[in-house]
Amino acid sequence: MGSQKRKSIENPSSPESLSPHKLQRSNGSSTSLEGEPIACLHDISYPENYVPRPKPTTQDGPTTPAKEFEFKLDPFQSEAIKCLDNGESVMVSAHTSAGKTVVALYAIAMSLRDKQRVIYTSPIKALSNQKYREFKEEFSDVGLMTGDVTIEPNASCLVMTTEIWRSMQYKGSEITREVAWIIFDEVHYMRDRERGVVWEESIVMAPKNSRFVFLSATVPNAKEFADWVAKVHRQPCHIVYTDYRPTPLQHYIFPSGADGLYLVVDEKGKFREDSFQKALNALVPAGEGDKRRENEKWHKGVRAGKSGEQSDIFKLVKMITQRQYDPVILFSFSKRECEFLAMQMAKMDLTEDDEKENIEKIYWSAMDMLSDDDKKLPQVSNMLPLLKRGIGVHHSGLLPILKEVIEILFQEGLIKCLFATETFSIGLNMPAKTVVFTNVRKFDGDKFRWISSGEYIQMSGRAGRRGIDERGICILMVDEKLEPSTAKMMLKGSADCLNSAFHLSYNMLLNQMRCEDGDPENLLRHSFYQFQSDRALPDLEKQVKDLKEERDSIVIEEEDSLNDYYTLLEQYKSLKKEVRDIVLSPKYCLPFLQPGRLVRIQCTSDEKSLSFSTEDQTTWGVIINFERAKGLAEDDASRKPEDANYTVDVLTRCKVVKDSIGKKSIKIVPLRDPGEPVVVSLPISQIDNLSGVRMIIAKDLFPVEVRENTLKKVLEVLERFAKQGMVPLDPEEDMKIQRKSYKKAIRRIEALESLFDKHEVAKSPLIQQKLKALHTKKVLMAKIQSIKEVIRSSTALAFKDELKARKRVLRKLRYVTSDDVLELKGKVACEISSADELTLTELMFNGVLKDVNVEEMVALLSCFVWREKLQDSQKPKEELDLLFSQLQAAARMVAETQLQCKVQIDVESFVNSFRSDIMEAVYAWAKGSKFYEIMEITQVFEGSLIRAIRRLEEVLQQLILAAKSIGETQLELKFEEAVTKIKRDIVFAASLYL
Repeated sequence: MGSQKRKSIENPSSPESLSPHKLQRSNGSSTSLEGEPIACLHDISYPENYVPRPKPTTQDGPTTPAKEFEFKLDPFQSEAIKCLDNGESVMVSAHTSAGKTVVALYAIAMSLRDKQRVIYTSPIKALSNQKYREFKEEFSDVGLMTGDVTIEPNASCLVMTTEIWRSMQYKGSEITREVAWIIFDEVHYMRDRERGVVWEESIVMAPKNSRFVFLSATVPNAKEFADWVAKVHRQPCHIVYTDYRPTPLQHYIFPSGADGLYLVVDEKGKFREDSFQKALNALVPAGEGDKRRENEKWHKGVRAGKSGEQSDIFKLVKMITQRQYDPVILFSFSKRECEFLAMQMAKMDLTEDDEKENIEKIYWSAMDMLSDDDKKLPQVSNMLPLLKRGIGVHHSGLLPILKEVIEILFQEGLIKCLFATETFSIGLNMPAKTVVFTNVRKFDGDKFRWISSGEYIQMSGRAGRRGIDERGICILMVDEKLEPSTAKMMLKGSADCLNSAFHLSYNMLLNQMRCEDGDPENLLRHSFYQFQSDRALPDLEKQVKDLKEERDSIVIEEEDSLNDYYTLLEQYKSLKKEVRDIVLSPKYCLPFLQPGRLVRIQCTSDEKSLSFSTEDQTTWGVIINFERAKGLAEDDASRKPEDANYTVDVLTRCKVVKDSIGKKSIKIVPLRDPGEPVVVSLPISQIDNLSGVRMIIAKDLFPVEVRENTLKKVLEVLERFAKQGMVPLDPEEDMKIQRKSYKKAIRRIEALESLFDKHEVAKSPLIQQKLKALHTKKVLMAKIQSIKEVIRSSTALAFKDELKARKRVLRKLRYVTSDDVLELKGKVACEISSADELTLTELMFNGVLKDVNVEEMVALLSCFVWREKLQDSQKPKEELDLLFSQLQAAARMVAETQLQCKVQIDVESFVNSFRSDIMEAVYAWAKGSKFYEIMEITQVFEGSLIRAIRRLEEVLQQLILAAKSIGETQLELKFEEAVTKIKRDIVFAASLYL
């Protein structure tokens, strides 16, 4: 497999940029000969031993293009279209709003011209609906299949979600045999932890004669992806990659409490260090501000206690509209925060009277499809006054019809200021002049973290409307100290790599077993995951070779005896640590961490200590204070003292160093070394020993002279005790430690110390240097061993052990026979891809779904589709709770069986993943309640509940097919009845795009 050509085409911003002398071949450099930025890199991946076919030539000159565009194409667009004209697959990797859809339109036009079938897949239903509308206006012979809606399923061009396309491939649909071109939009979704595997399956199983168009955000490893496609499908795959933005971006920082913006990255991509520092200095000063920030609640980007016109968000939006930087999208990372921030705009009006009229007309013509009851929903009635003032909100908790009307108003330029969650930045082609990040941190389900450069690129890509704005503007609202390195990484970092998120599922295995030519091992062998593992092998083998050479170059005299001595030292260090951990556990040491006590602490070294004396390098300091580490609740009475983490403030000598970007680092140094007297917060683990000596220290240590004098007194005390050594606290006498483990460790330390003195190499010259060399050798050997482990696991088929374990589960639960032939349960689980297939199948076969009435069954199935966590969710009423406990019992049995069969699973997490939060609401809905009535018995967002009920209908449709496949007519009718009970009113209101 190789790369035959790579050519670069330059930025079309200069008039002569496409002249012949500027079209050049290169080895992937990112600038042209004249030093101008390149707009497009073109590369090809060929499969091994591939002989390129001759290009078709015609006597009459070039063939007529399948589609003419009214505008001049960008270099990346025309390069990609050339590949399509040659009948070869292409991956287009470009920024949001760069114009990738042009390539898709050409592929569709070409297929329709040649009377071939073309499939267009997208990651989300909303995007499929929009694309269907867009393509339908252009081509007419277009159909839609999303699970929710099917329109003209026999059309030449079919728009569908990737999940539907995978399902069609597994079922061997006639359509799959007729497909000439498959367009995968937003293919970078392949790295999505949960759904990414769907793209891999779809690509691996794609018809062998089909060609591909992959549309992706910028990914640094697009070439690797194309190499994989070329290998799996034995056909060339072109990569057309561009970093070019049609509208350049400027990046500003808006510090909390400030009155202005600071340009930190200009349109040429230059990071302005001085401006960045000025922005940070404009933040609330440290010291008092930090305390105030802890005491007052700072609501991400909005100061608590300040509302409306005084809030930062109001000031910023006002500034943006005054400078005519609108329309603006303000990204926030939570649905509630989006609404909270929009409420800050109560006194802002951004629209003219005629615009207000238009907004109202569009709004009510969209809402006319709703019943009178649904029109009274709080979301419907509360949103219009906000929209009429030119302000909108867009998040997954909104009613789908509201989301769509807001998108339409935004596209028409009637919404000037939109508060949205990051989902708005995916797929929907709706740029604005300005993008604001209301926070630079987000909660990822586990912890708060800085947003990654990939996320920043995706969202900031919405700034700047092509052909309208000279430049796009991105503004970061910062309300905490942001390191320049973190900011640089965020603003100037590269896009996230496209790495495989492949994982096995039972539905996948059963479908592979069901297909005539299906083979789970073959799917694994051809997965992008396996390809990436194999690709890393040559590099890993080279690392092992280099490390072995380095190891063999270290020759040490008396190596065998030295090895023995080294082992004793390792044991000694381990025992010393064990003793120190006992002595310094909070249970024993907290009473002695009083201000003024002298402590021995470990110095900061640039590398891991290689000292092989029995004492590591330490220094002395004096305790000023100690406190529980931040993040632990002070009033958590359930926590034992020994479980808590504490930090100790110690005054000692430090060296303060600034790196090239101004970041400070503090290193603890011996007291007599040059440095500054600094109070540092240390974890207890960095304390080496507690002295029995306490000093009187000054109350105010802020003046540097006072700290310097205190350290002089510490040195005087050390000199006074120099002869007999500093008196430590006696662990047994003073600290009352009586643990058996402590006494046993002390005895072993004493025994080892006597062995050191008698050891044959103890008096050997240059022993320290020899031990350091031996340590280096051992570190190299450990590295070699760990890389060999990686090589071993990479060479074996990825997931091979897991595959065997999952097959054991399927046999044990009687889904397949010992010969991997599907049994009845297996046929049912094959059909279920939108819920946990094993647990749902078990409920179906143990009679739970048969024994309950339709409404109760629907309520029970809601537990399979609801994944959001509610803080104060109440238990459902008794009969529903009883049903829920039957579901939990089935889930526990499934999880425990997997554990027995050696599948790695956390039983409790699996059981708790089924949630009963919306059981009562769904039960009431199935009983015929109005939507506004069910919203009164649940605290969830309207849009979230609608999405769950729509997913529930999807599961029911799969259960209908499952019941049909095993001849369960009674159950099939029950599932069909359930669908008719829930499929009504606002929950299933048709999309405005259809």
